[in-house]
Amino acid sequence: MSKEKTEYQRFESEGDFQKALDRLLEQRGRELRVFDPDLKALRLNLPARVAQLENFLRANRSHRIYIVVHHTEHLTRQCPRMMELLKRFTHAIQINRTHEEIRNLQDAFLVLDAQHYLRRPVAERLRGAIGLHDETEALAMRSRFHEIWGASYPGVSSAILGL
Repeated sequence: MSKEKTEYQRFESEGDFQKALDRLLEQRGRELRVFDPDLKALRLNLPARVAQLENFLRANRSHRIYIVVHHTEHLTRQCPRMMELLKRFTHAIQINRTHEEIRNLQDAFLVLDAQHYLRRPVAERLRGAIGLHDETEALAMRSRFHEIWGASYPGVSSAILGL
C-alpha cells in the first residue's frame, strides 16, 4: 500500500467549509469522530449530508460514528433526518454530551480514522483547515477526541421521549 501525499487546505467561508466537509466525508475510513458544540454548521438535516453519513455506515458493518456535543437541542429539535439515521443505525452511532467542566471548549473538529481531519479553531467561525493523509495531526486530534469523550456521557438516544 503506497503512502498518499499529505494535503492541507484552509477554508474561510461557509461555502468552502461545506466543500471541505464533503471532501472529508468522501474519504475512506472506518471511524468518524466529531466534536462540535451544537452541530449546526454540519447541516445534519440536509438530505445530502445525511445520505453521506448513511453511505459511510453502509459501506461496512464495522463503520462507526462517535459524536460529542455541548448542547443537544439543535440536533434533537432541528434535525429529524439525522435522528432517523440514528434510529436506523443505533448500533453504529453514539452521541455524547460533554460534562459541564469542559463546556468552555470552543473549537470543533472531525477526525476520520487517524488519517484525515477537518478543524475549526473557533467553532462559531467557519474558518479552519482540512488535512488529508496527515497521520501525525490526525492522530493527535483523535487522542484529543478520546480525552473529550472521556469527559462526556450519553446525550442523545434514538428513543427520544416527549415529556
